[in-house]
Amino acid sequence: MASLSLGLSLSRKKNISRNAAVERKNLITVCRFSVKTLIDRSCFETIDDSAPEFVNFASILEQILSHRLKGQITWFGYESPRSFWDYIRVACSKVPHSCICSIENMENVSSSRAKGRAWIRVALMEKRLSEYVTAALRDFKTTRRFYDDGAIVLGEEANMLAGMLLGLNAIDFSFCLKGEGLDGSFPAVIDYTPYLKFTQSISSDEEELRTLGSSGSESSTPENIGPPFIMDENSWYNKCKRVEQKYRLALEQKGYLEELVRLREAQLSDSVSQNKLLLQRIERTELNHKLEKEQLEYIIVELQDQLTVLKNNDLRSRQELTTHLTNQWPSPGALDVNAVALETLLYQKHNERWDEKSFHSLGQLSADASLSQISFDPGQSQDGNGKHEGSHLTRGKEDTPSLLGLCGSLTSVASYKSLTSLKSSEYLASPTTEMTSPGLTPS
Repeated sequence: MASLSLGLSLSRKKNISRNAAVERKNLITVCRFSVKTLIDRSCFETIDDSAPEFVNFASILEQILSHRLKGQITWFGYESPRSFWDYIRVACSKVPHSCICSIENMENVSSSRAKGRAWIRVALMEKRLSEYVTAALRDFKTTRRFYDDGAIVLGEEANMLAGMLLGLNAIDFSFCLKGEGLDGSFPAVIDYTPYLKFTQSISSDEEELRTLGSSGSESSTPENIGPPFIMDENSWYNKCKRVEQKYRLALEQKGYLEELVRLREAQLSDSVSQNKLLLQRIERTELNHKLEKEQLEYIIVELQDQLTVLKNNDLRSRQELTTHLTNQWPSPGALDVNAVALETLLYQKHNERWDEKSFHSLGQLSADASLSQISFDPGQSQDGNGKHEGSHLTRGKEDTPSLLGLCGSLTSVASYKSLTSLKSSEYLASPTTEMTSPGLTPS
């Protein structure tokens, strides 16, 4: 029983594989015949939707692209039927300047099957059907996702299909995308009768005639049957005219194709020249950008250097200003000496040891103070200025320590305030008076 079931399964697999191979072979052969009939028909008239050869070709191509197409699995686990347009829309999305988007946005075409049929017509009018099919077959991953094993597009017949469709680029098609052929409510049916041809050999005819003659029928003897292939002059003349017309049409198509090739070559040369110009412009822009970047970097470095120099100059200016202000104002020790001198002067005034007439002005007081400072300066005593000091001192009296303090009090703010207080007490002269007093005159 096991061997019997195994044999049945093997025979079943063989039958399935044979049926699939025969189906693929039939479709490819019929497609070749339909392409040939389309080319022959295009020599006499323009192909449109009403041509039976085109209707048959569209049905065959639709059957080939729908061969063993997988269904779409829904959320509930059911498999819904799918049209070949779903595969073409995904596989040909990367084709440059494709008509996929325009067909997807057509208003009068709603079903997926109708969009697929519209795509066939548009691709034929664009003379790019072979290009679309080749691009779709190259995307093997997408093709495996949409088709089961044994499909035509997954076998060796796919390459033959792309080669056959290449011959349709020489035909000028004219279709109406609003006709009845785009109705997706009915399936495509192939008409095999134009491609069926029965050839009967002469030997079989003679055998049949002998059989009939042996039966005693005189009317069916071979002597009464003439040669069936004799044709008159008119038929030969018509045939030659038909061939001549076909030859002229072929010449016209050849001229059209040559002109189209020249146009494409001119467009290609223009595109190449524009591409070169764009590349040169890009290189020029990159060079300018690089130069501007280097200039900006140089400017940034120069500005940083200038900022560093300005910071150093500012720090140096601050230090010089601090040193100048420190040297201009007297030290705290000098201020203390001036305060002691002022107190001594006030004490002498209180004891009436100085004559009030010797302080006629603030200038006399400043002059006496300067002389007292010179007399107590050891550097000044070595320069031989003793005569000058003696001229300003009276009675050869030695200088008191109070004169040294009085000399230093004239250069400080505190001493000036003290002199102001003395002026208010009417013991010192006005500070605006010139310093012309000859010297100190003690009482």
